Amino acid sequence: MPAKEIKELRQSGRLEEALEMAKAEFEANPENIWTKRNLSWVYYDYLKINASAESFEDFVYWLIQLVELQLPEDEKMLFDSLSFQGGKLVFALSKEEPVPVQKIKKLADLIQGFHFTKPSDGYSFLLKGFHKGLKDSGYYLQFMDWWGLENLSEHDFQKEKLPTGKEIMALAEQVYIAYAKHLLPQRDMQGNVYFNREKAEEFLPQIEALSEKYPAYQYPPYFQAKLLLALGEKENVLSALIPFAQKKQNDFWVWEVLAEAVEQDPEKVFSCHCRALVCTSPEEMLVGVRQKMAEAMIQRKLYNEAKREIELILKVKESHGHKIPGIINQWLSQSWFQEAKTLDSNKSFYRQHTALAESILYSDTPEELVLVEFVNSDKSMLNFIASEEKFGFFKFDRFLKKVHPGEVLSVRFNGGAKGGRYNVLTCKKITDDSFKSQFQKEVEGIVKIKPGASFGFIGDAFIQPTLIIKYKLSDGQNFKGQIIKTYDSKKEKWGWKLI
Repeated sequence: MPAKEIKELRQSGRLEEALEMAKAEFEANPENIWTKRNLSWVYYDYLKINASAESFEDFVYWLIQLVELQLPEDEKMLFDSLSFQGGKLVFALSKEEPVPVQKIKKLADLIQGFHFTKPSDGYSFLLKGFHKGLKDSGYYLQFMDWWGLENLSEHDFQKEKLPTGKEIMALAEQVYIAYAKHLLPQRDMQGNVYFNREKAEEFLPQIEALSEKYPAYQYPPYFQAKLLLALGEKENVLSALIPFAQKKQNDFWVWEVLAEAVEQDPEKVFSCHCRALVCTSPEEMLVGVRQKMAEAMIQRKLYNEAKREIELILKVKESHGHKIPGIINQWLSQSWFQEAKTLDSNKSFYRQHTALAESILYSDTPEELVLVEFVNSDKSMLNFIASEEKFGFFKFDRFLKKVHPGEVLSVRFNGGAKGGRYNVLTCKKITDDSFKSQFQKEVEGIVKIKPGASFGFIGDAFIQPTLIIKYKLSDGQNFKGQIIKTYDSKKEKWGWKLI
């Protein structure tokens, strides 16, 4: 058998001679595995030298020759070598504008008869190429169902580091995201919506498992939530979306998705849109949410604020030469628009209405009751008591304009030190007399002020100098007032003080 001679011819670049010899050998004994193998490697060399965009037709020709050989499954070395050449060609085609999807699809159809090692570096490289070339095409799901997400290697789940030092998203995260995108409802040019519910339901546990196993992945929870929304599972969508939203809360579109999840509650939807418009984003990206906001403001008769939103939309539309939506033209012709004042900004309005949205974002963090013990209005700081084991201070001006000692707040904390400063996620005033009674009570008794002292006591409760002046208290006077529990850091014990 001339296997040695064929190999030497291949290695010396004399492919035509190698092909002639291998073909003659194969035609003489087409059922012999060695004649097939010798010819297949000549075909591979032709594929290797034609793995470029400009040689696409030649590559396809030799690929068809290889397909027709019908090699057995155990020819792994050839198949795995071929995976790198196929991936190389698809990467080259993917750089063209527009991407020649039909060419890439043709390659995908041809290679599906080969038996690659799974998982393997070559099989993953093949995926990288086809993912890049098909991720925006309608053929993506079909290709991925053939390739098989279960064939991702351990390495595919790790971020890739480029020679520049920049890290890029793990291949596994990229393909799960692209797969989920293609599963979402799609609308054609005629307005018909296509949604494979069964396929989406089948994929949902897979992307959920990915999110749980790789919590550092940012986007799978988002697409998990979008699929839940598409399936109508509103009760589960928030738990899936919240971890993602907390990481990406400065991106306006996160709040639009949250608004979809709570669409049955108009107040929460309104708050989510306000929170979206607090984010810093290019104006052309905010047109959609501004139009929703304008509509909600009109319904609430907030005409000045609505006019501001509409003017910002018009500015973007005109600068880009885009058509003005019919509903906006209707608003422009209505009397309220002509009569409304032009505002410089709605930013302060948005901030006043973000509390509900923030409470959605942190709904996985339990709320705790605290009593306000002391307020420094100049610094917008307050001291609080949650229990004798949890007390401290925090800044309140993000949540409250005014607050007074003795008021009860419902707070979500994000860390802090006992007796020190705490970080607060959400904060609102509530009424809870039962909780309040643990730390505040009424007292009546004789005021005691020692000669020359600026402070005093009523029973065991301390009276600070400002209150002695405010209430014009004197030693021996009978007084009735409210006292609140307080921690004496010097004596390291709890006591009471008059408020």
